[in-house]
Amino acid sequence: MTLEVVMGTRGPIPERSEARRRRNKVEGPPLIQAPSGAPADVPDLPEPDPLWHPIATDWYLSLRVSGQAAFYEPSDWAMARYVAELMSRGLASDRPPNGQYVAALNSAMSSLLTTEGDRRRARLELERKKMGPRLASVKPLDAYRDIAGG
Repeated sequence: MTLEVVMGTRGPIPERSEARRRRNKVEGPPLIQAPSGAPADVPDLPEPDPLWHPIATDWYLSLRVSGQAAFYEPSDWAMARYVAELMSRGLASDRPPNGQYVAALNSAMSSLLTTEGDRRRARLELERKKMGPRLASVKPLDAYRDIAGG
């Protein structure tokens, strides 16, 4: 499956498709909707480096179980490893990160569509499984009926 992503627009993050009022006007490329959660066909990926900072490891591992991973190619996974390495080095450093480093890291993570806003700008929505209706418990009603003698 190929994903042609037109890099996102600037400005406010677009609303999710179900939150939009007008549905008759299509702007730009078509919206791609995919299930959230771990895709079924993620290739065998290298394990995170044991020397990475725990936050970098968590970020890298989270990509494996994210819905956008279904669209990743081997080069995207190589980029993810590179970003995790940079993140780990920055987090392990004694010096506080400078603004240019943080901006570059955010840009690299953004190119991997790691946040909801990044995905919406690229017209990709991950659909969470809808939960069925939750019925109220009848135990309080039974208890009230017992007290009232009904």
